[in-house]
Amino acid sequence: MAKTSPAQFVRQVRQEITRISWANRRETGLATITVFAMATIAAIFFLLIDAILSNVVQFLLNFGY
Repeated sequence: MAKTSPAQFVRQVRQEITRISWANRRETGLATITVFAMATIAAIFFLLIDAILSNVVQFLLNFGY
């Protein structure tokens, strides 16, 4: 593997940065909203599952008493 000098490395990094397709403000906003919506849906889902399983376990533990 050939070693590159620090100056050549910086040039290569700058060249690669110009090739990157950055998201615009609208795409970033939509992605952020999507992430928050999915996180909220997942939180509600797991809250419901936890409540259901908690009630089932509580029922089973108190079944004999």
